[in-house]
Amino acid sequence: MRPLPVSPWLLPLALAPLSLALQPLPAQSQQVQLRCDGTLLEARGSAEVKRVTDRLRFSLGLEAEAATSELALSALQKRLASLRSALQQLQVRELEATSPSTWRQPSSKERPEMAKASLRVSGELQPSQLQGLIRQVGSLPGVRLAPVSTEADRAADPAVQRQLLRGAYQEALRQGRAIAEAVGLRDLTPLEVQIEGGMRPLLQRAAAADEAAPFDPAELPAPTDRLGLLVRFCAR
Repeated sequence: MRPLPVSPWLLPLALAPLSLALQPLPAQSQQVQLRCDGTLLEARGSAEVKRVTDRLRFSLGLEAEAATSELALSALQKRLASLRSALQQLQVRELEATSPSTWRQPSSKERPEMAKASLRVSGELQPSQLQGLIRQVGSLPGVRLAPVSTEADRAADPAVQRQLLRGAYQEALRQGRAIAEAVGLRDLTPLEVQIEGGMRPLLQRAAAADEAAPFDPAELPAPTDRLGLLVRFCAR
């Protein structure tokens, strides 16, 4: 049976002595090989946890234009001041703004050549402030809203991660046992566990500021954490 590398995610229970022989590689590699004297099986498992929305993460673009780059930057600075004031009224946290960039927009039949300046602003706010973000901030001159993502309470991340690991591993274990039973084997020992996927936030597209319908944060997709595992077993 071919040797298997030890994953950095190797679970402690994978070191059970049944049917395993630990053989160190040459000192210069500083690795360990695991050998299986049975049948090598692979199984995948995944788990998903939907969580309660704790806050919203937003990102928006801000633009201004003028005849020269200097004037465009000056106009952008004034718009940024108005934007900051509106966001402060919404009690935005972790407000960040990128450095501005400028470029020339070529002339056309409808308009002469113009200089443009832009930057991006991001931050976090309470779900109850979604209406204000779209109505008040989204209607400001030069503002372009981007998708808003829902985020959960970071303090619960370790517990959720453990829940995902247990759920994904149990699914892989059930699959491995089914495969082993199908080929007439009973004993199953985990050799290696590899993490294949992590958290994937779901995004909600921000609506246009002139839409009449109210914006309900409860309609946003809940923050969802996912995790996938690849588990290698030694079956006998």
